[in-house]
Amino acid sequence: MSDHHYETVTSHLDTNGIRTIRLNRPESLNAMNRQLIDDVAEAFDDANADPDTTVIIFTGAGRAFCAGDDRRAHVHPESESEAADLVAAIQRATEAVTFGAKPVVGAINGWAVGGGFEWAINCDFPIWAETARAFFPEVSLNLFVTGAVTSLLPALVGLNTAREMLFFGDRYDAPQLQQLGVAWRVVPDDQLIAEAQQVAERLAALPPLAVRAMKRVLNQTAAVDLRAALAHETRATIEGFMDPETTRLLKAF
Repeated sequence: MSDHHYETVTSHLDTNGIRTIRLNRPESLNAMNRQLIDDVAEAFDDANADPDTTVIIFTGAGRAFCAGDDRRAHVHPESESEAADLVAAIQRATEAVTFGAKPVVGAINGWAVGGGFEWAINCDFPIWAETARAFFPEVSLNLFVTGAVTSLLPALVGLNTAREMLFFGDRYDAPQLQQLGVAWRVVPDDQLIAEAQQVAERLAALPPLAVRAMKRVLNQTAAVDLRAALAHETRATIEGFMDPETTRLLKAF
């Protein structure tokens, strides 16, 4: 079970049990269409089920990690059930990253926007390239965030800063994100993958039972909140999708 093939994601296993899952729509800055969302969930589920994979590196091909919702391919849900289906898919990807057994090292390059920023926050060890930048445009578009960030972000940065980031959608660079506690490490762009590899090797060298138990328990302790956050976010996001004002703001974005 070395390499798996997905339409919009590559998944490559190297000899020491480290699997790199790479968002692979570089021409769209790895923006999220439905295929990419489904592929991320599937690639992480497969990696977590693969006995040869011990650690996962999550990164993006090209100039960005993930530029958020694909505006060009954006299909605005027409009905509540369509909206519910889309949001469930987004939350399923977060569940695969966050509640999957294996530790995830993020290698965040370029822009991480909206859902892409959420995926960066879902990583256990997020390493950001110096020039990487991130923001949440959701509220300005009358939408809502997903990815359990309503629970994870306040835990990382405190409630005041989480409010600032989520309400105002300000843009932050990697050094600011490190200061705030969102970026675990910041490294020069040309050292990003090497640093992620090194951290992954340190994790791979630890006893897997203890590593998986630590990830599980840290997330289970937060999980009451994480599970509740996912459910609350889902409802709020569906409401946002269904409001006509959202369509107007998205078209103007």
